[in-house]
Amino acid sequence: QVQLVESGGGLVQPGGSLRLSCSASGFTFSSYTMGWFRQAPGKEREFVAAIEWNGIVTVYTDSVKGRFTISRDNAKNTVSLQMISLKPEDMAVYYCAAKRMWVGAPQAETAYDYWGQGTQVTVSS
Repeated sequence: QVQLVESGGGLVQPGGSLRLSCSASGFTFSSYTMGWFRQAPGKEREFVAAIEWNGIVTVYTDSVKGRFTISRDNAKNTVSLQMISLKPEDMAVYYCAAKRMWVGAPQAETAYDYWGQGTQVTVSS
């Protein structure tokens, strides 16, 4: 049974930091591209960041470049998203997702096979 379980969300002040983690099971983690998406109230879910199987190739949406860092540990089947300098517009439910390597663009939501339940990130003073 495939599972993606996110953790690390919470309330943070503008300018603060959070680290999200996603624990994966039930599939060959090292063969999958891992991504983070987010959905703010009243908005569509959007791509945030992705990391290829080797942990070397990463891609970010422009609005988070320089502030967010995605990483993975294939030995522990985890993917993380370190977020710094958080802004109110970063507030959303953040989802971890997995897609097969070389299938679809990492930014494409429809390319992903598995999804977590999401973790809430609230940025407010």
